[in-house]
Amino acid sequence: MQAWQVHENGEPSEVMRLEEVERPTPGDGQVLLRVRAANVNFPDALLCRGQYQVRPPLPFTPGVEICGETEDGRRVIANPALPHGGFAEYVVADAGAVLPAPDALDDAEAAALHIGYQTGWFGLHRRAHLQAGETLLVHAAAGGVGSAAVQLGKAAGATVVGVVGGAGKAAVARELGCDVVIDRHTEDVVTAVKEATGGRGADVVYDPVGGAAYAQSAKTVAFEGRIVVVGFASGTIPSPALNHALVKNYAILGLHWGLYNTKNPKLIQHCHEQLTELAAQGAIKPLVSERVPLSAAASAVQRVADGTTTGRIAVLPAPGNGATA
Repeated sequence: MQAWQVHENGEPSEVMRLEEVERPTPGDGQVLLRVRAANVNFPDALLCRGQYQVRPPLPFTPGVEICGETEDGRRVIANPALPHGGFAEYVVADAGAVLPAPDALDDAEAAALHIGYQTGWFGLHRRAHLQAGETLLVHAAAGGVGSAAVQLGKAAGATVVGVVGGAGKAAVARELGCDVVIDRHTEDVVTAVKEATGGRGADVVYDPVGGAAYAQSAKTVAFEGRIVVVGFASGTIPSPALNHALVKNYAILGLHWGLYNTKNPKLIQHCHEQLTELAAQGAIKPLVSERVPLSAAASAVQRVADGTTTGRIAVLPAPGNGATA
C-alpha cells in the first residue's frame, strides 16, 4: 500500500515521503481499517518536527484521525495506532476506541469531527462549564480547532467572539456563526473585546494559540471567567502571572483531551453521542475547506503548520472520492 513516511524530523514538506510499504498487521485488541478520509491536524506537523508529546519510532506515518471502513463494511472514526498513521491507505486502531461515523456527515466531515470537536466539547462543557447567555472568546476562530469551538459555543447558546488573522479568515468566522469577529491584523484585540462586551470581558476564553493570544486572554477574561488552555499553535508557551489570576478571580484550565482515553474513556463515548446528535440536528458541521488526494498530504500538513488554512483539510486516499489536486 501507499503511505507517507517520516524518516527524520523536520518540516513536513521536507521530511514526509510517499512510499510503498507493507499493510500494517493488527495486534491484540486492534482492527485493520481502510482509510476513507484522514483529517490534517496541527499535531501532525509537531509529529514531523519531533515536538509532539508522543514520539513514535522512525520511520512513522503521521495522521492522527481518520474516517475508515472496517473489514465488514462499517464506516467508523478512529485515531490510528502510531507509527501507522492516517496518511496511508490502511491503518490499525484500537478496537475499543473505534466510534461509529455519524450518518449526517460525509467521510471528510466525519474524519474532522473527532479530535477538534471532542476537545471543544470537553473544554467548553467538562472544564469551563459554559452556560447559555455567556460570552465565549475563541482565538484562531477560523482554524480547525477554533471553528469547532465556535460551532459548539453557538450550539450551547453562548455569544461567540472570534479572533482571526486576516480578512479572509474573518469572512469564514462570520459564516461559522461568530456574533463578533476581531481581525488581529487590523484591530487591537483587547480593546475590541472590551467594546464588544461592554467592558465586562469574556466569561470563557478558548485558546489553542498561546503566546501573545494568552496575554490577550488574561486581559480580556471577565470576573470569575475561565481561560481554557488547549494548545500552543503560536509555538510560544506562556508563563501565566498567577498574581493576576488571583486579583482578577479567574481560572486557568488545562485540557489534554488524549488523557481521557486512559483516565475516563466512557466520557469520550458520551461526548461522541452528544456530537452525533448535534450533527444530526445540523447544529455542528465540520468546516472542510479542502479535500485533497493522498499525493498532496505533505503540502497540506505544511500549510496547516504555517497557519495559512481555514477549517480542515481532508486527505482522501481512495480514487474517485471527490479529492481535488
